Amino acid sequence: MSGKPHPAVADVRRAVRDLLTQVDPRDRVTVAVSGGADSLALAAAAHHVGHKAGLRVDGLIVDHGLQTGSADTSARVAAQLTALGLDDVQVLPVVVNGKGGVEAAARRARYAALSTAAEGDWVLLGHTRDDQAETVLLGLGRGSGPRSIAGMRATDRPWARPLLAVPRATTLAACAALGLTPWQDPHNTDPRFTRVRLRHEVLPLLDEVLQGGVPAALARTADQLREDLTALDAIAADALLKATVGDDLDVAELTTLHPAVRRRVLRSWLVQGGVAELTDAHLRAADTLVSDWHGQRGIVLPGGLVARRAHGRLTRERPET
Repeated sequence: MSGKPHPAVADVRRAVRDLLTQVDPRDRVTVAVSGGADSLALAAAAHHVGHKAGLRVDGLIVDHGLQTGSADTSARVAAQLTALGLDDVQVLPVVVNGKGGVEAAARRARYAALSTAAEGDWVLLGHTRDDQAETVLLGLGRGSGPRSIAGMRATDRPWARPLLAVPRATTLAACAALGLTPWQDPHNTDPRFTRVRLRHEVLPLLDEVLQGGVPAALARTADQLREDLTALDAIAADALLKATVGDDLDVAELTTLHPAVRRRVLRSWLVQGGVAELTDAHLRAADTLVSDWHGQRGIVLPGGLVARRAHGRLTRERPET
């Protein structure tokens, strides 16, 4: 393509360039590619920008094996990446199983395979502004707290999402301008999946009712909330340091804290102690050992641990069997 690139191509490249300024030139960058427009446009931009910066750029394709002919689809995607000029392209077959339904199981398998193959290097993911809006809506609908409403982070090593401010329409236009043929995943139009219904039913209706701009507004809300969470987390980290006595927490230090900060301190302390899958209900129950103490028994937590209060301290215990 001669002269100036198509505006959509330029927008995607600019987003990738802004992120890659954070990458050490000695690092390898990998791009997770499903074959859809978002990841395909991302791969093309990463190759263009990365090679100009002297970076090695590889492609990773996860074959979930959930559809007939998935291996052939992965091979076609790999051929497109090779034609783009990526340094190396790998197809990663995975087995999708476990709890939480197909969506959750596929996500776990995909991220595990990508993380292993990247070997600590950055993995670029093709999540767009529209994906961010869907994530915020899911968090709102499930009432799962401010962290889920804050959406996806642009960087959370090894994961990097350069396109969180780029609309999906831009990646489609970029692929068309570059002569790339995105794969149309049938799962992306299957109404059995929650995100599909959000994408094709809920968001368009909200956009119509609120007269446009909803995806951008939701993404903007996520950005603002992440800033607030970062500030609160920093305050909580300092408070945790002050309250920690060995493996315990000093209740006197906790009682002066705002509840929002105190619960963050408790969450960090419990997670550090091995409490997995901590819910808001568990956290608030543990908080009563500080905020509503009347000599009650310990709070049973996931992972077989019990939080107790005794002699002015909170302790984490694993009862003997």
